[in-house]
Amino acid sequence: MFSTLKRLLIGKPLRTEQLKEEKLPIWKALPILSSDALSSLSYGTEQILLVLSMVGAASLWYSLPITAAIIGLLTLLIFSYRQIIFQYPGGGGAYIVSSDNLGWFTGLIAGASLLIDYTLTVAVSVSAGAAAISSAIPAFHKHVTLIAVFFVIIVMALNLRGMRESGTIFAFPTYLFIIGIVGLVITGLFSVATHVTDRQIVQIPTYLPTGLTWFLLLRAFSSGCSALTGVEAISNATPSFQQPETKKASRTLLILGLLLGCMFAGTSLLAYLYHIVPRDTETVLSQISAHTFGRTFPYFYIQGTTALILILAANTSFSGFPLLASIMARDKFMPRMFAVRGDRLNFSNGIILVAIAAIVLILIFKGNVERLIPLYAIGVFLSFTLAQSGMVRRWWVHREHSWLPKLALNALGAAVSFSVLLIFAITKFSEGAWIVVLVIPCFIFLFYKIRRHYESIANELRIDCNNERPEPKDHVIVLPIGGINQVVKNTVSYAQSLDGDIVAFYVGFDKETIKKVETKWEMWNPDIRLVTTLSRYRSISQPLTRFIHLVETHAKGRHITVLIPEFITRKWWHRFLHNQTAILIRFLLRGRKNIVVATVPYLLRK
Repeated sequence: MFSTLKRLLIGKPLRTEQLKEEKLPIWKALPILSSDALSSLSYGTEQILLVLSMVGAASLWYSLPITAAIIGLLTLLIFSYRQIIFQYPGGGGAYIVSSDNLGWFTGLIAGASLLIDYTLTVAVSVSAGAAAISSAIPAFHKHVTLIAVFFVIIVMALNLRGMRESGTIFAFPTYLFIIGIVGLVITGLFSVATHVTDRQIVQIPTYLPTGLTWFLLLRAFSSGCSALTGVEAISNATPSFQQPETKKASRTLLILGLLLGCMFAGTSLLAYLYHIVPRDTETVLSQISAHTFGRTFPYFYIQGTTALILILAANTSFSGFPLLASIMARDKFMPRMFAVRGDRLNFSNGIILVAIAAIVLILIFKGNVERLIPLYAIGVFLSFTLAQSGMVRRWWVHREHSWLPKLALNALGAAVSFSVLLIFAITKFSEGAWIVVLVIPCFIFLFYKIRRHYESIANELRIDCNNERPEPKDHVIVLPIGGINQVVKNTVSYAQSLDGDIVAFYVGFDKETIKKVETKWEMWNPDIRLVTTLSRYRSISQPLTRFIHLVETHAKGRHITVLIPEFITRKWWHRFLHNQTAILIRFLLRGRKNIVVATVPYLLRK
């Protein structure tokens, strides 16, 4: 039943040779890996205005220079990450760059930051998508959290089907969103220029409005930088591209930078010209659309595609998180299960983990984007800073062709990213950024513990093939029985095929039952000694463990094999109708030296 359901939802398994068919062309890679960055258009401008509006409408003009500064930072990051693509075509982004050039500890900081960022990307994106839906349909406003959780599950299921199939599904909403935003900006600016729509004359203030401080301006800038999240996703996932991987990845990154910069500038300008002020029940982008088109089809088109891309933006994390987790698992900093590809040639364990973590965050913060954003960008800009710093050291050490301009570019990127990181840490610390600052060291500690565990296990399991040989030992076979039946007969037959002393063990709750079993056993006469014991407290496990301990004492240096008779039901739900004694015995005896616990199954016919 489970297998059938799995095939229905996820699809048939793919052969390893089909991995190359899962590689992405540019037209598919752009929506899969850029949807996170593009979707930030829906809340980037709003985050700036939320801060500026606290001191009145006169301060809203400053959203324009702040937007310009953010676009400048975007340009710097785009060209910086192009260099990372060509130097590190194997992907991994900040984690690989930092580990390679700055050491493992720095790499783990970057890895922890990226994993947190990917998780928050899912939570923020689907929460913002749910908010966009509730803006268009106010009746859904009370159910934002449930809507967000539902969409996380949908995106997870699509990703479990594989990159190629999910890429085709995700491509069209992204392109429809791009068409919608470009159309909105062009129509809005044209209507303002031709006086079709009321406009505000752009007047540059000569002084800061009362109440607007440099601290608030920096806070607005740091909030708006949330629009840059997701820029690194393309360089992190370079191996996902078709050949030549680096060229196609760099082209996709340039296309992303051009689209994001133009659309972000356009929406911020329209927000200022339309006198837009953030509201609790309607997003800024929704207000811009309503001001431009009214509540007509284009408005609902933009709201619909915005909701879709916000939900699908989570797909960037469903691509990046599993890939990064697999690389860290390969380096023994995460469980090995994350390095194994699933039936559909994706890292399914990583996909499931990021979905669960995002759902937990959505439930904790009740799908509130404003509460999630402060947690969001700390990890992003920390990874930006470490990646650029790692590249600076690489250029300085290797000094390849034209290394100096490249070093200067990455040094500038590192300095600016670090400045934004500091601004974020200071301005957003009390709003929740402290959580990320606390969680990252916990992750690093966990990574080190995992690595030490694997190294310890490897040292203990290592064998000298020249000097160490297997040493055969005699063993005693213990058969716990609950009576005399076909299941026990099957187990006794198997035990007799082994070379060892066999003893059956029965626990009874009253003397009469014990006597009946002893009589029946003697009549059956399987040529095996039966040991019985009375359990006055109706426990099976304690008498059995005491007996096995007694056998251990008398069988020094010999292996003890415990063969557990167990019948297997024909239907899955039948197993819940029977005691799970075999599971309990296996649990109690696990970790006991020189004791082997095995189950001898008996398949029921009915």
